[in-house]
Amino acid sequence: MQPIQYRMRHLSTAVVLAAGLAGAGCSTSPTNAQIGTGVGAVAGGVAGNVLFGSTAGTVGGAAAGALIGNEVGKRAR
Repeated sequence: MQPIQYRMRHLSTAVVLAAGLAGAGCSTSPTNAQIGTGVGAVAGGVAGNVLFGSTAGTVGGAAAGALIGNEVGKRAR
C-alpha cells in the first residue's frame, strides 16, 4: 500500500493538470465544425452502442458520427 502523501501528491497533480487543460480549452470559441464533431461523436457513440452493444460498435459509431458531424458543421453558417 502506498503512503497517503504519495497518493495525495498524485491526486493534486492530476487536479492541477485537469484544471489547466479545461482552462486552455475555453480560451477560444469553438467553430461550427468542432461543435458538429463533438455532437456527432456523442450521438454516433450512443447509436453504435444501442445497435451493436459492444465496445467496437460504440467506437465505430463515435468515429462515424464525428466524421459526419464535422462535415455538417463545415457547411453550417
